[in-house]
Amino acid sequence: MTLPNVAFICTHNSCRSQIAEALGQALASDAFTSYSAGTTIKSDINPDAVRLMRSLYGIDMPANGQHPKTLDQLPPIDVVVTMGCGVACPVLPAGSREDWGLEDPTGKDDAAFTATIREIERDIWDLRNRVLAQQV
Repeated sequence: MTLPNVAFICTHNSCRSQIAEALGQALASDAFTSYSAGTTIKSDINPDAVRLMRSLYGIDMPANGQHPKTLDQLPPIDVVVTMGCGVACPVLPAGSREDWGLEDPTGKDDAAFTATIREIERDIWDLRNRVLAQQV
């Protein structure tokens, strides 16, 4: 059985979408294949995201090959998840779309960052359960 491809999309593909890709790979690889991309990417993943994901989950995003990517670098996508940054993806066809409405923690303290990471974790578990139940 081929797993659906899920793309987490954010403007810069440097923080929330990268966190979602990493947590999707770690927590939901039995339900879907995780990707991330952005519309106007930055050169690197946010260092606070890298540090906190390593601290909280033992996930080293750069060592795992994660890096900012543009939409044209994605394979065909089944589910598009935008992070809440108002990104419209008219050139990214998908069977399903949703927006998680997450506030960008960039520039905030570790508590705000951790709260966003934990919210993404809850959303990943929810998406995993819905995909496994085929309710996406």
